[in-house]
Amino acid sequence: MKKNIALVLGMCLSVSLLAGCGSSAPAEQTTDADSSTAAAVSEVAAAETAGKKTMVIGDTTFNSENWEETVDPHTTYNGWACIRYGIGETLVHYTDTMELEPWLATEWTNDGDRTWTITLRDGVKFSNGRDMDGEAVKQCLDHLLEVHDRAPSDTKITDIQADGQVLTVTTSEPNPALMNYLGDPYGCIIDVDASDFEKGISVGTGPYVVADMVTDDHLTLNKNELYWDGTPHIDELTIRTLSNGDTLSAALQAGDIDAAYGMAYEAYPNFENDNYQFSSIQTSRAFFGSMNMTSPIIQDAAVRKAIALGINKEGFVETLLNGHGVAGNGAFPNGFASFGGEKVNTETYNPEEAMKVLEEAGWVDSDGDGIREKDGTKLVIRWLTYPSRQELPLLAESVQASLKEVGIEVDINCTASRREVLADMSKWDIYASALVTAPSGDPQYFFTTSCLPEMSYNFGAYENEKVTELINQLSTEFDTAKRGEIAVQLQQAILDDNAYVFCSFLEMNMISKANVTGYTAHACDYYQVTADLDIN
Repeated sequence: MKKNIALVLGMCLSVSLLAGCGSSAPAEQTTDADSSTAAAVSEVAAAETAGKKTMVIGDTTFNSENWEETVDPHTTYNGWACIRYGIGETLVHYTDTMELEPWLATEWTNDGDRTWTITLRDGVKFSNGRDMDGEAVKQCLDHLLEVHDRAPSDTKITDIQADGQVLTVTTSEPNPALMNYLGDPYGCIIDVDASDFEKGISVGTGPYVVADMVTDDHLTLNKNELYWDGTPHIDELTIRTLSNGDTLSAALQAGDIDAAYGMAYEAYPNFENDNYQFSSIQTSRAFFGSMNMTSPIIQDAAVRKAIALGINKEGFVETLLNGHGVAGNGAFPNGFASFGGEKVNTETYNPEEAMKVLEEAGWVDSDGDGIREKDGTKLVIRWLTYPSRQELPLLAESVQASLKEVGIEVDINCTASRREVLADMSKWDIYASALVTAPSGDPQYFFTTSCLPEMSYNFGAYENEKVTELINQLSTEFDTAKRGEIAVQLQQAILDDNAYVFCSFLEMNMISKANVTGYTAHACDYYQVTADLDIN
């Protein structure tokens, strides 16, 4: 029955996909895709006649639900879309072992204190023809620091001077992670004068240029004829937003898309044949729960500990993820640099111990319904999550089942409107999300965004003076070994508080038709579309 439903969905979807894949309208964001359907169909036919090489990628994450409404890297997390789809590039590039290597910058040095000297690559042009020189990059970074919510505190940049292809950057205090942060998607170098920030469309140096964008529907790209690092193979590339996992699977099976990002693990068997191919890599994308420290029930340390003891992480990975991932200990995967999860002690699945902890804290099942109570309050946890990351609803179901065994009821709210719910701290107890905890190969990012008061990813309002002090120490420590030691201490501190439960780390799998080349998964989860992408 599932296969039949998938085929029907695919047939229906083929019509809607056709409507948005061939637009060559000027770069502007619209909200009414239906009005241009006839024109789009005509343009697709014209493209085929003209011999254009076109390709469509289905993606679950290019949507407002994931803070990826546009491709403007200077707004929230839209930089992920800018860099993923080959529009923008950063000064540095990450290898698959998450080490820095040159990209738009060829070299960089630090004076051991607050001054950095960065040399830019010669011969790079923005897609509109403007030279990428020091003045253009300074203008971009100045604008980023003026409007972005995280970049100023991350980079600590106070001054930028440009001299030809050389930038001199000064920070307010020593910042050993500066170049790592400039490799973050918000660090995409764009032409500020040519970019339309109102519509969320940026002009970058990457292999592709925005032709048309409809938020939550599609993004149409044309190849950048001026690209500095080779000739892009695809003339017209469409990123189609397909947040529903069944719809994404059906679309790839029906041939309406050529590749998929974010496919649900349960759909993998549909593509394990010669017609398709997988690109896989282990990542630091964690699926984890943040405790709402303002919730009366979560403020009970015994409840937090019982939750950590009662979640069957290994069962989730093996049963619901079909082994495509690893169970989590700390904030980073085991074996990750000098601060991997194997270096910390965390609660492991032990339902008997969880029940004992609750009993001793006064949580008992007095009415025999299987759910514990205390002072007339049922032990009910409101679990907030969202559907566009296909693994998160599965995690919610797994947690619900395992915690029920210890007498905790889990009320799941899996909603695309999670941003609205998050804003009201009285409506949830645990927020489960997916986050790349070390997107720059350095531990500082996770702690500064998720463990400091008032920061963007500290959804649960967690605050610990010792943790804050260690984060401040980490932010000024240049010695790599010492940074690793501090990162281990930080992980242990937040685990001792049971403020976060790290359930698993994702094995990234990108699926494409057998005739697609250059569609490759990367450990940082950034570089989805490159000049190497091709279809035969």
